Amino acid sequence: MSEDGANTKSMSIIVTKGTLDWAYPPFILGTTAAAMDVKVTMFFTFYGLQLLKKNLDHLQISTLGNPGMEMPLMGMHMTMPNLMSALPGVDAACSAMMKNLIKKKGVASIPELREAAIESDITFIGCQMTMDLFEWDKDDLIDGIEIGGAATYMENALKSDINLFI
Repeated sequence: MSEDGANTKSMSIIVTKGTLDWAYPPFILGTTAAAMDVKVTMFFTFYGLQLLKKNLDHLQISTLGNPGMEMPLMGMHMTMPNLMSALPGVDAACSAMMKNLIKKKGVASIPELREAAIESDITFIGCQMTMDLFEWDKDDLIDGIEIGGAATYMENALKSDINLFI
């Protein structure tokens, strides 16, 4: 219970993927929960740490291992076979198509969603072990984040009402 007697909920999200398409679920769920007065902590580890880089222009989608991927094209839906990932430039072309579709449909961009998460006081924790593994420095990441490890995540997760692994 909070000081005013309201039932305060909390949510913890482990963010493990750093592609354009996988960046949407944690930021959308996190900002939605924060808008519903849920205290949100997001723990960015392994490739999810990419989403804390200062510049997000590098984000792409990956067609590999994504058999459900369909893109609207000329009034139809084009399915992307996994074999297509082997061709040079396919991921970049699909990423450009996705970014254009996002803009055309008026969907918020990942930088916009990340900024909304910051403005919503969502706590961002960058994984220290991942930073050490990939030889990243805190200066490579946006300002205002915490750095911690599995124990830091567990400390939050054990108190959370909702835990998500994305």
